[in-house]
Amino acid sequence: MEILFETFHVDIRLLIAQAVNFTIVFLVLYFLVFKPLSKVMKDRSTKIEKSLDNAQEIEKKLANTEKEYKKRIIEAEKQANLILTKAINQAEKTKQATVVKAKEEIGQIINQEKDKIRTEKAQTLKEIKQEVVNLVMITVEKVLEKKLDNKEDKELIKKIIKETK
Repeated sequence: MEILFETFHVDIRLLIAQAVNFTIVFLVLYFLVFKPLSKVMKDRSTKIEKSLDNAQEIEKKLANTEKEYKKRIIEAEKQANLILTKAINQAEKTKQATVVKAKEEIGQIINQEKDKIRTEKAQTLKEIKQEVVNLVMITVEKVLEKKLDNKEDKELIKKIIKETK
């Protein structure tokens, strides 16, 4: 080996010094650069993993929130339909009640008018009977005036009045 060192003009002391220098530089770089750089890279990897985990968590929360939103929308639609159905039913009941009330009022008005007509008819018949009685009395008086005396005339008139009533 010595021959080789002499052939290539390599000084062993210089080679050992270079090896020591290399080891020192390597150790300095390792402890001052590589280790901190490795730590920074590891921390950054951890942060990236945490960010990914947080992103997945946020996605899950977003999906859950979206599901909850859809559930609430569906529930709100159900409630709106229920309220609408109740309102329609109530309106129908009110309509039916109004129709029944109107029919009752119309029936009452018809009955009142029938009663008025009956009363007017009875009154008119009474007036007509009275008028007929008066006409009959006048006619009888004229016909019988010459043939009957006053006493018979009064009796006949009373009899006719009683019969017409």
